[in-house]
Amino acid sequence: MSHDKNLRDLLEDAARRGIDYREQSVSRAVAPTDAAIENVARFKEPLPEDGAADTDVLAQLDEVGTPAAVAMTGPRFFGFVIGGSLPVTLASNWLSSAWDQNDVMYEVTPATATLERVAMDWMIDLFGLPAETGAAFVTGATVANFSSLAAARNRVYADVGWNVEADGLIGAPPLAILVGEEVHPTVIKGIGLLGFGRDRVQRLPVDGQGCIDATQIPKITGPTIVCTQAGNLNTGGFDPVGDICDAVKPEGAWVHVDGAFGLWAAASPELAHLCNGFQAADSWATDAHKWLNVPYDCGIAFVRNAAALKSAMSITADYLITETENRNPSDYTPELSRRARGVDVWAALKSLGRSGLAEMLNRCCSNARRFADGLAKAGFGILNDVNLNQVLVSFGDDARTRRVIDAIQADGTCWCGVTVWQGRTAMRISVSNWSTTPADVDVSLEAIIRLAAETR
Repeated sequence: MSHDKNLRDLLEDAARRGIDYREQSVSRAVAPTDAAIENVARFKEPLPEDGAADTDVLAQLDEVGTPAAVAMTGPRFFGFVIGGSLPVTLASNWLSSAWDQNDVMYEVTPATATLERVAMDWMIDLFGLPAETGAAFVTGATVANFSSLAAARNRVYADVGWNVEADGLIGAPPLAILVGEEVHPTVIKGIGLLGFGRDRVQRLPVDGQGCIDATQIPKITGPTIVCTQAGNLNTGGFDPVGDICDAVKPEGAWVHVDGAFGLWAAASPELAHLCNGFQAADSWATDAHKWLNVPYDCGIAFVRNAAALKSAMSITADYLITETENRNPSDYTPELSRRARGVDVWAALKSLGRSGLAEMLNRCCSNARRFADGLAKAGFGILNDVNLNQVLVSFGDDARTRRVIDAIQADGTCWCGVTVWQGRTAMRISVSNWSTTPADVDVSLEAIIRLAAETR
């Protein structure tokens, strides 16, 4: 048998197995069985002396791995803000993986570099960001926040005459970093990676939805970065970014928006009011693998001052083509080698269009309200204002709430996560999957209410 025939047979086998999994994820239990989880121990073996046949390798992956996979791509996974990849993005991901492009420089990857640039420009338009904004396609919001804050570090230090790229942080002027009390931990991680110290941030008071109180912003006296939020991890709340910009930008502060999922609200006419004033910020971070529903992994950093992002991220070497009229993706990302993440974003936006994207976002929010209304009518406490796709539920005291969540996760009808928010244990429902229907919500509600009654 020829090599080409072997390749075709293997890839067609993989496609069949992948298609079967996707079709089954609609109706299968969301959580794997205990037996399936125990069976993954079959993967644990010494490195074999002789290689196995490719068909046997693929078969073991499917036979052992597939039953143990959590159906995150299905319509009833609500545990985190995790989208299930749109069919066209799964297909584009398979195709671009076959291309196997290292999306570094336009000259060697013109197709993927162009697709990335187009996808970037489309998102800048969708979010209403300044036309001059630069962007980086990275692994997720953690690195998108990191990249944005690296650009911020360069610019605020340059404003006071310090070249942080050349001279580092030793001896640098002090820099203040202001964050909300409910800042996402990935922002703090990025601050630590940049060498500022995770415990040296100044935390600002928040309101009952976890949003920064703009009246409590202290006086800005030197180099300052203010980190804000579009879509609180628990409540979905939005900081008053416009008011914060008005308060700090005249003093030279840089305002960053962590919009891992909430920034997508700007793409819906019904939700865009939540992002009023956000366009005045200096940088924004988001994920495409959340609410745009592309495969993992894909985050994007947007920076108004593209030169600041490029100065923080670009690399030079004798063997790299750095002088070009076209955009080199690697000039804007921490990685030099990376996959062509922008292809899936392009495919999603091309498939959905402006109206289809808005409809998908609105549908998720409608389903979140359906959850909240059903659970409230059943007598359970809804702890947040359900203005987006997040619902926080209490089933009574903390211990009972935790027991109910454990029962829901074991039942398998749906999967919801646990959180502790403003001192209370709650169940968090995140509706961000394109395929979730009102019927999925109703089936999940029935299971949640039944299991809650059984744990009294």
